[in-house]
Amino acid sequence: MSDDAFRHVPVLVDRVVELFSVVPDGLYVDATLGGGGHAAAVLAAHPGLQLLGIDRDDVAIAAATERLAPFGDRVHIVRAGFADLERIVRERPDLSDQGVSAVLMDLGVSSPQLDQMDRGFSYRSDAPLDMRMDRRQGFSADDVVNGYEYSALVRVIRDHGEERFATRIARAIVDARPILDSSQLMEVVRNAIPAAARRTGGHPAKRTFQAIRIEVNQELDQLATALEGALSVLQPGGRLAVMSYHSLEDRLVKNELLDASTGGCVCPAGLPCACGAEPTVRLIKRGAWKASDDEIAGNRRAESVRVRAVERLGEPA
Repeated sequence: MSDDAFRHVPVLVDRVVELFSVVPDGLYVDATLGGGGHAAAVLAAHPGLQLLGIDRDDVAIAAATERLAPFGDRVHIVRAGFADLERIVRERPDLSDQGVSAVLMDLGVSSPQLDQMDRGFSYRSDAPLDMRMDRRQGFSADDVVNGYEYSALVRVIRDHGEERFATRIARAIVDARPILDSSQLMEVVRNAIPAAARRTGGHPAKRTFQAIRIEVNQELDQLATALEGALSVLQPGGRLAVMSYHSLEDRLVKNELLDASTGGCVCPAGLPCACGAEPTVRLIKRGAWKASDDEIAGNRRAESVRVRAVERLGEPA
C-alpha cells in the first residue's frame, strides 16, 4: 500500500515538535510510528536526533518507510509492539549508549486503519471480524465475538468500553451467534441498547467496538509495559510524550507519570516527604494539553486527544 493510503494529518504535531525541541541530541523513539507524520516533523526540526520507529502494523511500516526515506540513515524501523520498546533499545547499544533523548506514543487506532474497510476496526463498514493491528497474530475479533463465554464478554465490554449496557450487549451477541461480520455485530449491539439511550452519546456501537479492539490487541497491557520501559531508558533531560484518546488510556498514563514524578510517595498531601521516595521525572505540565478549536475543525480526531509529558531528572549527557 502506498504512503498516500496511510497518510493522515498527525494530531498536535506542533506541540510534539515543541516538546522535543529542547531534548539532547541522540535517539528519538517513536513507539507507535504509524504513517510517520510525527516522526518526519520531529526529525526535520531537530537535526541532532536519530529515529527508532516501532509499529506492529505492516501497512503502517510500509507507508512510514516511504515517507521517512529522505532522512536516510537517521531512520531505523522495527516491526514490533510498543511493549517491546525497552528490549529493542537495549539490544541496540550503538543507538543508545547515552540513553534515549525522546519517546513518543500516539495511542489507539489510526484514521487510516479505520478507513481500511477490510481491517474490521470500524462499525461503519461491512468487514470481517478482524481488528488486529499485527496481522501476524492468530487471535482476532472473531475469537472474542464468537468464542468468549458470556461472562468474559461482559468483562471486556464493561472494562474496556466503559459501556453501561454491557450485560445486555453480551447476551445479545451470544444469542446471535454466529456473527459473521462487523455490520452484523453493529446491528446486534445497536438493537441491544434501549432506544432512548441510542439517541445520545454518539454511535451506539462505538464503545463495544473499542472494547473488542482493545482486547484483541491487548492495548492496555501493552501500554503499561511500554510506559515502564520508556521511563527506564530515558536519559537525563530526555522527554516522554504520550497522546491518548479515551479515558482508559489517559487514566493509566496519568497515574503512571504522576507516580514517577513523586517516586511513588505515599506521604499525606501537603506534608514533607518522609517515606524516602525519589522522583525520577518532572511533569512538564500538570494536567494535559488538548487540541485547539482550529485544529479540531481541521482534524476531527484531535477532539478527544490528551497529551501528557515528562522530563527525566538530572543533567543531560
